[in-house]
Formats: sequence, C-alpha cells, structure tokens
Amino acid sequence: MDRKRELTSVDLAALVGELGAYGGAKLDKAYLYDDDLLRLKMRDFDRGRVELLIEVGDRKQAHVAAPEHVPDAPGRPPNFAMMLRNRLQGADFAGVEQFEFDRILQFHFEREDVDTTIVAELFGDGNVAVLDEHGEVVDCLDTVRLKSRTVASGAPYEFPSSRFNPLTVEYEAFAARMRDSDTDLVRTLATQLNFGGLYGEELCTRAGVEKTKDIEEADEDDFRALHDALGRLAERLRSGDLDPRVYYEGEGDDRTRVDVTPLPLEEHADYESEPFETFNEALDDYFYNFEAESDSGGGGTPAPQRPDFEAEIEKKQRIIDQQEGAIENFEEQAEEEREKAESLYAHYDLVDEVISTVRAAREEGHSWDDIEARFEEGKDRGIAAAETVAGVDGREGTVTVEIDGRRIDLDVSEGVEVNADRLYTEAKRVEEKKEGALAAIENTREELAEVKARREEWEAEDDDEDEAEEAAEEDEEIDWLSRPSIPVRQSEQWYERFRWFHTQDDFLVIGGRNADQNEDLVKKYLDKGDLFFHAQAHGGPVTVLKATDPSEPARGDIEIPDRSKREAAQFAVSYASVWKESKFVGDAYMVDPDQVSKTPESGEYLEKGGFAIRGDRTYFRDVEVGVAVGIACEPETRVLGGPPSAVMPRVETYVELEPGRYAQNDAAKRVYRELKGRFADDSFVRKVASPDRIQEFLPPGGSRMVDE
Repeated sequence: MDRKRELTSVDLAALVGELGAYGGAKLDKAYLYDDDLLRLKMRDFDRGRVELLIEVGDRKQAHVAAPEHVPDAPGRPPNFAMMLRNRLQGADFAGVEQFEFDRILQFHFEREDVDTTIVAELFGDGNVAVLDEHGEVVDCLDTVRLKSRTVASGAPYEFPSSRFNPLTVEYEAFAARMRDSDTDLVRTLATQLNFGGLYGEELCTRAGVEKTKDIEEADEDDFRALHDALGRLAERLRSGDLDPRVYYEGEGDDRTRVDVTPLPLEEHADYESEPFETFNEALDDYFYNFEAESDSGGGGTPAPQRPDFEAEIEKKQRIIDQQEGAIENFEEQAEEEREKAESLYAHYDLVDEVISTVRAAREEGHSWDDIEARFEEGKDRGIAAAETVAGVDGREGTVTVEIDGRRIDLDVSEGVEVNADRLYTEAKRVEEKKEGALAAIENTREELAEVKARREEWEAEDDDEDEAEEAAEEDEEIDWLSRPSIPVRQSEQWYERFRWFHTQDDFLVIGGRNADQNEDLVKKYLDKGDLFFHAQAHGGPVTVLKATDPSEPARGDIEIPDRSKREAAQFAVSYASVWKESKFVGDAYMVDPDQVSKTPESGEYLEKGGFAIRGDRTYFRDVEVGVAVGIACEPETRVLGGPPSAVMPRVETYVELEPGRYAQNDAAKRVYRELKGRFADDSFVRKVASPDRIQEFLPPGGSRMVDE
C-alpha cells in the first residue's frame, strides 16, 4: 500500500468536529517552517497548551499535535509569520469549517480590533491564504492566477468551483448523479462524487455491491444500497461517532505506518491497526512518525543531529532580560503617572488658576501667543500660577506646568479632576501592559524550561548506556526526588483512554470510565485467556485482566498468579459505587470471557454498558478499597495509579487514598501539591502530573489522602 500523504475530504469532515472543541483558545504565536508548515500555538482554558499544525507541502494535513511532537521554533520569522502574529496574537479561535466537500479548511479567529480567517488548501500544490473580515486576501504563501480563480494579496479570495457534496445529498439527486456517469460504480463514487479511490471502494464493500459493475448494469437496489451506506457514513461523521485507526504494513522492526482513518475500514481488514481515542491523536501519531519511518525504511527512527540547545537557551534568556527590563520600565512609568496625578491634587488651587486663566483668555478672543506672553509677564511679576507654566501648545490646546519637579501636560478644556483622572487612567493602562509583559515573560520562561528539559533529555539519552553500566556496577539507584532536572520520557499507549494499571506480575488491567467504554472493553478487548472482573455493587467499571496484548494472538494457557487477580478485584471494587458510598470494603467476582454476554435472559433488559453473566462465578469477599497515585521516573516519566501493591514498586513516590470528604477535583489538586513538594524539580511534576492527569486515576466520589 502506498503511504498516505494527504488527508481526504472524509478525513477533513471528521477532523472539523474535533477541532471545533478548541473554540475559545487564545493564540499566542504563529510560526512558519520552510514555506509549507504553519504552526499556531494556542492556550486553552481547560486543556492548556494547544499546538495546531497545518501542512501544505508534499504532505497535506492538519491536526492538533502533542507539545513534544512539535518542531523547535525556527530562526528569524519570515514576513508571513510576522503578519500572522500581528493579526492573531491574543485572538480567540472561533471555529473551523470545511468548504463544501472539498479539501479546504477555514480557521476563524476573532479579536476586538480585527477578525481573521486562515484558509488552508489541502489539494493540488497546496496553499495558505489569510483573509480579513471582508474576505479579502491579506497575504498568501503562493499567489494563484488562473482562469477559474485568483488568490492574491489585496483581492477577494475566490474558492474553487463548488463541488458536489455527497454527505448532504438526497437519494434522487444521488441516483441522478450516478446515472450520469459513463463508467463503473467505484470510479463514479471516486470521481463524480469526490470520494477518492479508497472510500469509493469502501462504500461499495459496505453496500455489498460489485465495485466494477458498469453504471448501465446497475439498478435501483444498487443505488439504494450505496446511498444507505453513504448515509451511515455521513451520520457517524456528523455525530462525531469515530473510531480512529492507524494502519501498519510489515512486521517487527520493519513495521511501517501506511494509513490513518477516522473509522475502521473494511478495505483495510487485512492490515494491522492501532485504535486511538481521537482522530487528532491518530493523525499526530501517523504524521509525527512519517519522516522517521521514511528515512529508516521501516519503524526504526534514525538518529537525529543534536540541536543547538545552547544557542536556543541564550536566545530565550536574552528575551527574558529584555522583557524584565520592559516590566521595570512599565512599573516606573505607571508610578510616574500616578505621582503626576497626585501633584495636581496637592496643588489643586494653583493648577485650577492656570486652567481658568487660559479659558478666560480664550473666551475673550486672545491668541495662544498672547496667552504665552501674559504668562511670561506674570513670571516677571512673581505670580505663582504663571511661574509653574513651562510651555503652551496652541495646536494641542494644552499647557505644560512644572510642579514638584515634574512636567505635566494639562488639557485646558477640562478641569483639574479630569486631568488627574486621565493620568490615573494612563497609569492603569501601563500597568495592564505590564501584566501582558508578565504573561509574555512567563511564556518565555516556560519555553526556556522546555529547551533545558529537551537538552537534559538528549544528554540523558546519550548517557543512558553509561549510566546503566554504572548502575549495574555500583548497584546504586538515582535519587530522582533531589535531582534538579528530570528529563521527560513518555510514549502514548492505546489503553490510556481507559482506567488502567499493571499488576505486580506485569499483567495489564483495564477498566471502563463510562457505559460506552464498558461496551468497548467487552466487544473489542475481552479475548480468550483474559479474565472479567466486576464489583458485586451496582455502578462499577467493567474490568478486564489481559492475558496477552491485543496485538498478540489470544491464548488460553497463560497462568495468571493469584495476587494479580486480587489486585484486579481491588481495582474493580475501588472504582465502583463502593468508594462513592464511603465504604471501605466490597465484594467482586471473576468469570471467563465466554461467560459474558450482551444477550439478556428472556423478559430481561440490559442497559448500555451492562452484560449478562452466565455460569459459576469466583468471588472475592470483603476486598479492601484502596488506591495509590504516584510518579514514575523510569523507564518512562508518568503518573501511575491503581491498587497500592501494584503501584508502589513502580513509582518514585506516591500517596495512598481512601474514601473521604474532598471532591474528586479537589482531592486531585491536594495530591498534586503533595507530590510537587517532594521533588526538587517542580517543573517536572507540572509537566507529567497536572491535577487533571491525577484526577484520571481517582475513584468517583470523595477521597482523602491516608494519614491526612
């Protein structure tokens, strides 16, 4: 199979729904790499840092990437990137839409002073155009001048001719479009209905029609079947009912990613696949590994050259120094404006006399030159009000006074109070600029910390082999808690969308977070040799102890130790309603996969996520609830949670929890603060163990730390 390089119209229809969830995120900065990769760095209130990548070169795609998958910032930004920063910095992401059924995405941004749309053309040669609120092109990567359309700075943006949208077509129009063709069914779907070859074949397969059947031989039943299959596909795309997959070709070290789709494809049934929770995550995995697998000829990753971390660190530090200087200037300027306002009030009568004198003279018809001359005469006569006047500006209608060693411009059309209030307002405005600068410096410090962490990780990886040898020779463990900088090493696993842990014997245990996941676990992941656990209490997760990985053949001859079974039972009880009801013990049972059925007994009804259990059960009585949450530093850095006996050997430090009075999110914050305080490198804890990540491992209901 040829490797996928461009997203299809179906892919974009699926992607739009997921990207819309980031609405309201604020844009921090825009980057442009090699004139074909646009990176938009945003911050979302709930999700934190959001990295949107739009690629229009040899690869044409868009997705939200994990921060660790984002390329390092390029050197001096080109004019196109600077233009985007000027228009978009601080703007709100207002949504994204697909143009008709074409491979065009429109990203909308709103700011108080200007609205902007970024149009990504993910077809042909690819292009990115930036439009103002009137739809006029501000700038574009490539100027296009064709008979059919023009894309050029200063001109209205012209979309390609509207294409047929099969996702919204009624049957009559669909059938008419099909009958107008002069080729076979699959080619008509691919070209006339804009599905492309893969999805044209997929629709034929799902509809159960012969792909190569000539249109003239096709009948009403064929068209109805295809339209029904199309309708089912369209409904899943509209509702966001996705089940993303990354497909592989080859085996072992030669395994290569060849396709990524929002739904499992019957046309790819013979290929190995990996499921992902979101299409964005699947796209990120696929395109992040694309170059590495291309260069290595398979799944191996070539050794990259060491980035110039020192130059990056020096640059970030220089920016921080400049920002700190700006903040200091803002503070001094704001204080100066406030002191000017206070001086006006301290010499209220004197200032009021100056303003009144100018107003009276203007009303009598005196020119500004006359007024300035009268003040000079007043100085000679020793008049205090005249002695404070340092200058007169008739064009601006202002008088400059010098009071308490400060020069202050007065608008003589307003009184003392309004002039003072203007100065206070200016002080407030400067302080707001200082707040913006503080936010900017915090961003830069985070970027500096990221560079240092990457340098540390790079150096740590270089030294891994030596450290391993030294550790073996000296039999010493690294004191991660006191280490000033800890490299972050993480890889995403397929099971992380569920509740999960590994037993002491290294068996994977996964549990559902909701009814949908309970369904998925039994239908997709409960295999021969596995064990099914459930709390005797109502409202518990489906819990599966995996005998083998889903990528391995199922086996029924694997002996699972009793202690792993007990840990799975404790997991099932702890994340059930037992904990929520503040009980400290509960019962659980265990059965084999063939005892679990979705078919209810006669006269009974099964709710979504519920299952019928037939045959004898093995019970675990009076199982104590218990959960530990900790941070592992090796071989990977991540939060781990589950039964204490399983978690404690795998983490550097942990806290145990029991049912208590703190709501789930409050308990997560308390655990976060406790763990953060134990590490010298608190930035490391912030990266790998945010309260949100910790909360994923906490049972529903109230909790407290043991001995708290």
